[in-house]
Amino acid sequence: MTRIADLLAKGRTWSFEFFPPKTPEGQQSFDRAVDELAALEPSFVSITYGAGGSARDTTYDLVVRVNEEQGFPAMPHLTCVGHSRDELVDLLASYREHGVDNVLALAGDPPKDGSEPGGDFVYATELVALAREVGDLAVGVAAFPEVHPRSPDRATDRRFLAAKLEAADFGMTQFFWDATHYRTMVEELAALGCTTPVVPGVMPFVSVAGARRMSAMNNTHIPDALQERMDEVADDPEATRRLGVEVATGLIEELLELDVPGIHLYAMNRAESIQEIYAALGLHT
Repeated sequence: MTRIADLLAKGRTWSFEFFPPKTPEGQQSFDRAVDELAALEPSFVSITYGAGGSARDTTYDLVVRVNEEQGFPAMPHLTCVGHSRDELVDLLASYREHGVDNVLALAGDPPKDGSEPGGDFVYATELVALAREVGDLAVGVAAFPEVHPRSPDRATDRRFLAAKLEAADFGMTQFFWDATHYRTMVEELAALGCTTPVVPGVMPFVSVAGARRMSAMNNTHIPDALQERMDEVADDPEATRRLGVEVATGLIEELLELDVPGIHLYAMNRAESIQEIYAALGLHT
């Protein structure tokens, strides 16, 4: 297949993120969304990983299948929390054997009940190093434009992020609602000598409650003006989806003015919002 690092070196990428479905109906929605969005010729897609590896097998199966069936690479998200070194070596080696060239290396969230997560690794940088040992993988890491929720302060966060990016091939951000956060992060990283490309993640939300919940989890600030508009559509699913498209489109326009290396859109295992964003931006016409 194709290394994402090589794609980024050639120019701006456009990519989509999917999550592993939990039901037969969800699987049908996933398959339909991938097939419909394939018409937009994405540079690559990514598939997330359940908390604590709960969807590891599903993610694995989907990544291998998409890589085999589509003309673009699928990248698995992989967390180290709760996994032994041997488990991760086996999984990475199996990905390589099936032609997967890319992985997003994540630390993973600790258990919600406060218990010890277990496993041999704690930090994403350890998983990056392991991926380098196992095979010639292009390795991405996560970035939080508004600072990682567990960082003690901004300066420390940026130093650790710069070091993590230095070890990786590229970064991908959590979603955010104001392009200023991305611009500031890139400027702060540049001041530390970090030039690794960081692709912004954009979420065209489909649920007000869901968007607020995920924003709270990630320490992502929702501007007051957007909060007000969310209040207006909260009880109307279609109006909420249309607002999500509008907000995402405007944010992408601002990001393109910053000459970002790529745009990574959260597809939510649906095609409609992504298709409308592409139409609004005049892409793939």
